[in-house]
Amino acid sequence: MSRRPSHPARLLASALAAGALLTTAACSDGGGGSGAASDTAAQARAAEEGAAKKAPTGSPTGSPTGSSTGSPTGSPSASASALTESGAKAALLTEADLEDGWNQVRDADKWRDRLLVGEVDVSDFLTAKTDAADCQKLLDSLYRDDLLGEPSGPSALTGFEQGDSRLLEQVAGYDRAGLDDRLKWLDSLPQKCDEFTATDDNGEKRTVQVTESSVPDVGDAREGLHVTVRGTAADNPATLTLDIAAVRVGTSALTVTGGGLDGDEISSVEQGARQGTERLKTVLNGGTPSPQPTNLD
Repeated sequence: MSRRPSHPARLLASALAAGALLTTAACSDGGGGSGAASDTAAQARAAEEGAAKKAPTGSPTGSPTGSSTGSPTGSPSASASALTESGAKAALLTEADLEDGWNQVRDADKWRDRLLVGEVDVSDFLTAKTDAADCQKLLDSLYRDDLLGEPSGPSALTGFEQGDSRLLEQVAGYDRAGLDDRLKWLDSLPQKCDEFTATDDNGEKRTVQVTESSVPDVGDAREGLHVTVRGTAADNPATLTLDIAAVRVGTSALTVTGGGLDGDEISSVEQGARQGTERLKTVLNGGTPSPQPTNLD
């Protein structure tokens, strides 16, 4: 599994600055004139005040889609600062945030799982061949660890091991429209890519199944996937099981992917999504995450 290099956050900062200007303009009452002003000037001010009251009261990015966590004005996307390089690193999970003895590793950005490499068999999609492209994109994105696309802002990544299982988390800033599109795409995959075949470079076939996976009710929007890849590893039958949780907080997001040949790690992925979202929200609100996990149960 790979990392994603950091990128300047100019686009993200510009979008948030524009949103702040819109909010300021919308909340302005336009009044405050002198008592000696003429009736004509007073009428003009009244007209301006009426127009201001009808203006939108928040920026477009301040209204989260699919959010069940509160009002737009209370969300990080409306009021918090942009994600920074140091903030992305501070928002990453630690060993204390995870249960079951996960050990943090230094080389998570170099992880690659060869079972995810393969060319999707288009003949599996008799009635909707275009779905094959989505399933190929899924395998490629899991291999490169860019399920939410290329970050447009800072990005940080960390990983943990436990036996033959791994857990990887990425925190990054994104373009809001692109991020929402990617979440919708993830939501469509259990229908588009229910079960299909992929063939590796040696001609060996792998059966891939994609279903929904539960994600805690955190953040502004969220999606989860459960992916199994059945094939061979070292000439022996092997099944790679992955659970994925993606959570959006404003224009930032975190992705937690866990699993391996030992079986699924859904409980650890859910724990990582809860704690990771809390850490990201703390950073976006200008705070420092606690070294000890927050009890969110």
